[in-house]
Amino acid sequence: MASSFESWALVELFGHQRIAGKVTEAEIAGGKFLQVDVPAFEGVQPVTRIYSPGAIYGITPLTEETALKLAEQFRVAPMSKWDARALIDSEVKRALPAGDRDDQDDDNIPYWGSTSSLSIERKRTGWT
Repeated sequence: MASSFESWALVELFGHQRIAGKVTEAEIAGGKFLQVDVPAFEGVQPVTRIYSPGAIYGITPLTEETALKLAEQFRVAPMSKWDARALIDSEVKRALPAGDRDDQDDDNIPYWGSTSSLSIERKRTGWT
């Protein structure tokens, strides 16, 4: 990835989202994107987000100190466990034959992973 823009900045995105960090211009597959690297803070892992120029409302260059204070305040998190669970669930459901899919709401039973893995466990053990 080639980089020609580099600055600590506040990036304002459409949808009333804001992110602060080290901002660079990145080229991916021949297109220009904005990469924002947010360092780790207590309780939050480092995050890298890449945005297309059309998603950006504004960019405000800042000092490193100010950008880091904003980044810590915003607490942008990496992909959440709920996002990961939904992704895994959808992949498991897609892999199962249509008759083996359990699309029912299983909120009244203990959580064993995902509803799809629960369905597989039910079939394996004969538990209903």
